[in-house]
Amino acid sequence: MMSTLRTDEDDQAGLRRTETMGGLVKGLAIIELFGSGQARLSVSEAARDASMTRPAARRCLLTLEQLGYVAHDGKYFTPNARLRRLGGGLPFAASFAERAQPILDDACERLEESVSLAVLDGRESLFVARAESVRIVSTGVRVGGRLPAYCSATGRILLGALNNDEVERYLRGATMRARTDKTVTDPDALFRLVVQARQEQVAYSDEELETGMRSMAVPVHSTAGEVVAACSLSAAASRVTLEDMRKLYLTILRETAYRLR
Repeated sequence: MMSTLRTDEDDQAGLRRTETMGGLVKGLAIIELFGSGQARLSVSEAARDASMTRPAARRCLLTLEQLGYVAHDGKYFTPNARLRRLGGGLPFAASFAERAQPILDDACERLEESVSLAVLDGRESLFVARAESVRIVSTGVRVGGRLPAYCSATGRILLGALNNDEVERYLRGATMRARTDKTVTDPDALFRLVVQARQEQVAYSDEELETGMRSMAVPVHSTAGEVVAACSLSAAASRVTLEDMRKLYLTILRETAYRLR
């Protein structure tokens, strides 16, 4: 009878199998489902798509909820900003943008101004959807464009979704240069603007990014109440004052953000 010889490679493979954390493997499988563009998951959907039992899927989802990675409305689990920052928010943003486009088109037609949707990606606002008004001179950025969070209306809304410690870390680490003579670069002043945007649920950038351009942004919330994006409007300063923006556009922009929940 021939004996089976074990090699060092066999020993290492066996060691790796015994040291594998089954719970972590299952948790990562759930996270990958959200990373693939899933906007929400029920326990049964997670179990089916991740090839695990319902109790295992439920334990993973409840653990992620307890740690702040997902929110739970009683049936569906949706990714929080913490989870999107963990794996990068681009798959979520792409799925969200596709569903948002008809709503942005409608807002653009009602407002007769360009309307955009942005998410926070690192230290920048990333524009994932946009409806462009028909004008000789266009304003704002294109889809895929990025703006520094500290001096953009969308950025201040998105930074306002972070806690104060996270905002302070962002301001300490950001390279803040004056893009125009109106750009606010003082960290203390910027912190106050972010807190004000969080409290008032609206932010402005008055020719801070580009001379002659004003913008206004409001938060877009998930059904769980978390800020997941910013909806903004940009207009030429020669045509619209900040007071005009508040009076003429803010109500419709907030209605648009509500439709995007």
